[in-house]
Amino acid sequence: MRATLNIPDDLIKEVQKVSGEKSKTRAVTIAMKEYIKQQKLKEILRLRGKTGFAFDWEEEEKKEMKAQAGRERAIGKRK
Repeated sequence: MRATLNIPDDLIKEVQKVSGEKSKTRAVTIAMKEYIKQQKLKEILRLRGKTGFAFDWEEEEKKEMKAQAGRERAIGKRK
């Protein structure tokens, strides 16, 4: 979508510098995506402690390590 925006030059240059992008469009797109991501993260953090969701990351990691070992054994048998 094309849009005409009045964005201060110093702000655009700073976004380009921080993002490493030479293109103004890509730099602004990156900045907008990052802003959206931060706002969604804030919303998730606001929900912290308000849900009944329990996640045992250590148990999940053990399961994943066991599954990975099984995959590696299966690959080794094929060779």
